[in-house]
Amino acid sequence: MKYVIWFVRIVIGLLFIFSGLVKANDPMALAYKMNEFFEAWDMNYMLQYSFYFSVFMIALEVICGVAMLVGNVFRLYSTLLLLLSIFFTFLTAYALYSGKIKECGCFGDCIKLSNTVTFYKDIVLSVLALFLYIYRYRVFPVFDKGYINVIILAIGTLGVCGFEWYTLHHLPVKDCLAYKAGTNIWEKMQPDANAVAPEFATTFVYEKNGVKKEFTSANYPWKDSTWKFVSSKTTQTKEGSGQPEIHDFSLTDADDKDQTQAILTAKGYTFIWFLREPDKANMANLDKLRNLIAKAGAMHIPFYVACSADREMCKTYQEAWNMKDVPFMIIDGTVSKTVIRTNPGLVMLKDGVVMNKWSYLDYPADIALNNGAMDFK
Repeated sequence: MKYVIWFVRIVIGLLFIFSGLVKANDPMALAYKMNEFFEAWDMNYMLQYSFYFSVFMIALEVICGVAMLVGNVFRLYSTLLLLLSIFFTFLTAYALYSGKIKECGCFGDCIKLSNTVTFYKDIVLSVLALFLYIYRYRVFPVFDKGYINVIILAIGTLGVCGFEWYTLHHLPVKDCLAYKAGTNIWEKMQPDANAVAPEFATTFVYEKNGVKKEFTSANYPWKDSTWKFVSSKTTQTKEGSGQPEIHDFSLTDADDKDQTQAILTAKGYTFIWFLREPDKANMANLDKLRNLIAKAGAMHIPFYVACSADREMCKTYQEAWNMKDVPFMIIDGTVSKTVIRTNPGLVMLKDGVVMNKWSYLDYPADIALNNGAMDFK
């Protein structure tokens, strides 16, 4: 039994460490996924806490994984591990059977698993976690000197917290988003020549005399006032193929004219500064950014601001930051945070292809063109 316990400890410990580190690469992805669950449960008041839950849950995953391996305070961490496994199983079961969550995000954006695979994976993990919980009194620390186990656990804690801090203030070490370097955004927005659109069906629930009944879009009683609308649910009935990989990317100017194609298909280099919620944006290194704008202007390189706010607010900040000569474009906030995680962040395109991305802490101090290639300092 000792070797079985050790085998389960190693498997579940390494899996939790791996899962936590993959998510720590992009903690905001988990926060946005939590928002989906809260919205599905009509718990919008919890949205303000999603970020903190994300950071905490990621750290706890890694800490529990390390604790499984070193065996330090095993009774406590085996209990936490079991609770985590049951909680994750509940979430994936909801995602699978409710149809309201497309992907549970168990391994972030870098490793995508279907809800079915994720659910059965969590079932297995919960069984293993229950096994360790039952035999928790037969597990002892790896090292006889307790301070060594504490040091290892502390290193794991500091390591995952430090990694989360870095990716939150800079950018994910591994960019797995749709707008990663090497992506031609405009091409990804176009469907294939033989594209087939997905099909959806909507079910309506109406109530009459205390009795609820489901209807389809073909027979729902919209003309009969004795039936009262209760709710509706739309589900996908057929997968599409050849559809665009990027949706909803749109840049409109101050006159509400769509400039998306013009900007994304322009030849040469283009800079776009993505600005979400200007009042909450981190303005560190704004002077460095202004220097970059001036350098780009001198080299006739277009520089745009993609602002996720209404036009009046964008105009206010455009004037406050003395950027009257920089075109401000309006972009959807959800799209903006998918393009680049930090607020704000800078993206450089060449012939419409994403070449580089920088957080507000990492703007290049200087740029130069050498034989048509961009150099940074």
